[in-house]
Amino acid sequence: MRSITHFIHGAAASSTGGRASDVLDPSTGAVQAQVHLGDAALLDQAIESAKKAQPDWAAVNPQRRARVLFRYKELIEAHMDELAALLSSEHGKVIADAKGDVQRGLEVVEFACGIPHLLKGDYTQGAGPGIDVYSMRQPLGIVAGITPFNFPAMIPLWMGAMAIACGNAFILKPSERDPSVPVRLAELALEAGLPEGIFNVVHGDKVMVDAILDHPDIKAVSFVGSSDIANYVYQRAAANGKRAQCMGGAKNHGIILPDADMDQAVADIVGAAYGSAGERCMALPVVTPVGEATAQAFRDKLVAAIETLRPGIPSDPQAQYGPLVTAQHKARVESYIQMAADEGAEIVVDGRGFSLQGYEEGFYLAPTLIDRVTPQMKSYQDEIFGPVLQILRAESFEEALSYPTNHQYGNGVAIFTRNGDYARRFAADVEVGMVGINVPIPVPVAYHSFGGWKRSGFGDLDQYGEDGVRFYTRTKKITQRWPSGGAVIDQSFVIPTMK
Repeated sequence: MRSITHFIHGAAASSTGGRASDVLDPSTGAVQAQVHLGDAALLDQAIESAKKAQPDWAAVNPQRRARVLFRYKELIEAHMDELAALLSSEHGKVIADAKGDVQRGLEVVEFACGIPHLLKGDYTQGAGPGIDVYSMRQPLGIVAGITPFNFPAMIPLWMGAMAIACGNAFILKPSERDPSVPVRLAELALEAGLPEGIFNVVHGDKVMVDAILDHPDIKAVSFVGSSDIANYVYQRAAANGKRAQCMGGAKNHGIILPDADMDQAVADIVGAAYGSAGERCMALPVVTPVGEATAQAFRDKLVAAIETLRPGIPSDPQAQYGPLVTAQHKARVESYIQMAADEGAEIVVDGRGFSLQGYEEGFYLAPTLIDRVTPQMKSYQDEIFGPVLQILRAESFEEALSYPTNHQYGNGVAIFTRNGDYARRFAADVEVGMVGINVPIPVPVAYHSFGGWKRSGFGDLDQYGEDGVRFYTRTKKITQRWPSGGAVIDQSFVIPTMK
């Protein structure tokens, strides 16, 4: 059986404690590999490697660091098919979706190639009598990323590309459910010319997470996962004096106004709700049609669209999405479908009981549609994270606006309308971090930034973009004066001012 080891100082590294975790094939339910689980002692090895390598890497000028990233980009593109196949085998995404996972991460690598410009400081000549003031951005040192199972390529690249471009050493703790792609990304970075020790990968569970949060040499931690764990990571990292950005869960809403292009809205929402089996923090699991006529028209067209959907194995080019990641997660999603029924919602299309011929032990769940949901239902309040779409009806624009605004999560939201005034008001007033206007999955491009509000995001800086540069650097401010001879300036015992 395949054994997945850590990647430290440019080479495979085994754990000494003997702990391991099964890596499953979600299509069949079979164990396909075992991943080593590390501990604090294993993390110390990665830290020592990073400490040796980071000062020299930070001393490399930004243009030369960018050249390594350019080569890294080319290698990821050259290995796209390999990465997508490996990702699909452990996560369960269909191949096209797996390539999208890699591509969205690659776009952040492309942005990070512009690091010479992004690291430029400010300069003011003559801020005072003979005084100039300037600033410089410097790396933090050693930083860490803790990433979830649902995007094993994209999110490690979001974090790692920015951290490394800024001159840091990066330690990645990926999900133990699909750990192979992160290791392969580290190997390709080494091939691109990144020095040994600048990109280390350590596997583990909570033992490793706590070791990262407690280690004094790690200066910053970036995390993506569920909200409860995001809050835990943020609190423990902050208590240990670390900078932290922690992205949590979501319950993204799609608001459909009566004037929307209904055919386009249905096409968009089907893909956003059921793509990747709903295992996306930017999925669209709640739709709020405004008015009964809108709701009925949407429901009728959506049911017809759902009937054409086809879950299948990742290699099937006709499949829209693949299995869920584990049997436990499938059972959790099914429990929320039953919960909604028990709460009084209407199960319009029930995806439970689906079986794929030849893959009966796989973790498949067919698309599910639930109507007559209310804000009081726990199935609405919680993140389900599966191929389940709920309809929460509203009588007015104001009522529809209130639902995402008042929800505990504030990651993403979308509105479907032809009315520019309503769209503008919605974008300005909704209390959500990322807004789409006739765009169902409003993930910002790489040169902006990604981050939600409320329990979807802990910390004041977002992922990638210019916020990524701010997160992985600290700003030093210099005030200088060069004496030119002549009379000595009188002593002063008051705070300097520009009066």
